[in-house]
Amino acid sequence: MSKKIQFSLIYRDMWQSSGKFQPRKDQLERIAPVIIEMGCFSRVETNGGAFEQVQLLAGENPNEAVRAFCKPFNEAGIKTHMLDRGLNALRMYPVPDDVRAMMYRVKHAQGVDIPRIFDGLNDIRNIAPSIRWAKEAGMTPQAALCITTSPVHTLEYYAKLADEEIAAGAEEICLKDMAGIGQPAFLGKLTKMIKDKHPEIIIEYHGHSGPGMSMASVLEVCKNGADIIDTAIEPLSWGKVHPDVISVQSMLKNAGFDVPEINMGAYMKARAMTQEFIDEWLGYFINPGNKIMSSLLLGCGLPGGMMGSMMSDLGGIMGVINNLRTKKGEPELTTDDMLIKLFDEVAYVWPRVGYPPLVTPFSQYTKNIALFNLLTLEQGKGRYVMMDDSVWGMILGKSGKVPGKIDDEIVALAKEKGLEFTDADPHTLLPNALEDFRKEMDENGWDYGQDDEELWELAMHPEQYRNYKSGQAKKNMLADLQKAKDAKLGGSVTPEQLAEFKHAKADAIVAPVKGQIFWEFQGDGEAAPAVEPFIGKEYKEGDTFCYIQAPWGEFVEVKADLGGKLVEINGKQGSKLQKGDVVAYIERAH
Repeated sequence: MSKKIQFSLIYRDMWQSSGKFQPRKDQLERIAPVIIEMGCFSRVETNGGAFEQVQLLAGENPNEAVRAFCKPFNEAGIKTHMLDRGLNALRMYPVPDDVRAMMYRVKHAQGVDIPRIFDGLNDIRNIAPSIRWAKEAGMTPQAALCITTSPVHTLEYYAKLADEEIAAGAEEICLKDMAGIGQPAFLGKLTKMIKDKHPEIIIEYHGHSGPGMSMASVLEVCKNGADIIDTAIEPLSWGKVHPDVISVQSMLKNAGFDVPEINMGAYMKARAMTQEFIDEWLGYFINPGNKIMSSLLLGCGLPGGMMGSMMSDLGGIMGVINNLRTKKGEPELTTDDMLIKLFDEVAYVWPRVGYPPLVTPFSQYTKNIALFNLLTLEQGKGRYVMMDDSVWGMILGKSGKVPGKIDDEIVALAKEKGLEFTDADPHTLLPNALEDFRKEMDENGWDYGQDDEELWELAMHPEQYRNYKSGQAKKNMLADLQKAKDAKLGGSVTPEQLAEFKHAKADAIVAPVKGQIFWEFQGDGEAAPAVEPFIGKEYKEGDTFCYIQAPWGEFVEVKADLGGKLVEINGKQGSKLQKGDVVAYIERAH
């Protein structure tokens, strides 16, 4: 009998790997029946990662969106699943235990069947509690192995992690090849090792297409016992996203596997509808570069989904570096020059910070170290000069144990700064937080929502949720959309149009001098890594908002004026400003 292979549609990750926003609730409701009509999917990804944050940023209620999207799949018997970042749950930084445990109760009540639990460091201490909480909530916990290629990430390393996850209660294993750099032969051998030892465990393969190896990897894992393959559909397949279900189905069918047929009429409807969502508004936030595959990704191992933000950061730093080179009489670097330098520097830094798998948030941390090393090397100050608390947290063990050895130079630098390494269980470092959020809900008169989902949303995404509740998020999104549409059409947004989207009490924070913007300042004439403040962040009167590096090199402090809530940012790290340009808008408290 032929081996049966099932398909999962990664509808959330398709969008996240392409651009900034996700479809709205009404769009998700429209396309769900068409996905069901395609007849080839036993699973659909309905939530996870940045899904809820970007819904809030768009002024949408993410809980309503998740319930609406899950409902038709639940009724059709199609499993729904979500991506869960372990210690970080659904955000970029650690989450207290009581908020994480609550997530599984809320998501199960909303109709999500399976959480895909991963940890950016593959640290079982960050995964095991989530497996337990998911089972207690009635969900089917799937634990992930974050795949990368390094001397420490051996077959034995991953097989041991799979054993630990299964011992902790995982009922399924996902090979999460987030950058698509997993070697096909390696993935096939790993699949067989796990399946031979744990034949009852379902294995799902998730591989991005960026470097071009995903189809070979799909075939290898299926030959060695994989059960489910994550796929995408046009117009958001391939590129930095995932292989298209049509190609995967054709390849596996020809290889003799038992695969479901695809209702092509429904596929074309889903394809057209997805394109309609792009044309309506989401396309304005899609980076065209994310539609292109690149073998350069094999060298640096960075996930394709972060290429857009990386190129934005690279542009800001390139301006600073080229100014320095011009002063030294050296030729300016092109974007391609900088990209190659950055990839080479990532390859240099990565082993020295212990080979953290390059997945959120550790891919961002590693990229930031490399990016700012390029700047400080150009300044003649060496490496590791501009590392923020998040980066140091990874190095020191506060996020979990990195799989490799931290370089002696970095260990010595930590000692010089008075920083201490820790082997403490990361989740024990965080105090519970739900009671404080309950008080905030009560003080504001906000409804806890069905199954306490609104309370949980505030606790998981406090800055974005407050901005959503105030209505400012929708105004910001409309302003961003108007600017994006205007830029595409080549026109200009009038002050009157912009005024419609600004809150009546929003004050402009203005650049006091010509120069470049930096969010942090480390002293000794140094800018710090690009940690952009959250929309909704609160400032007190006189707080520092940012710094402008003047042409003569001085860092000029910019104050938050009368304080209030950040509602819009008009400057990126390293971007050039003229004196009097608006850096941001802050809404004064009532």
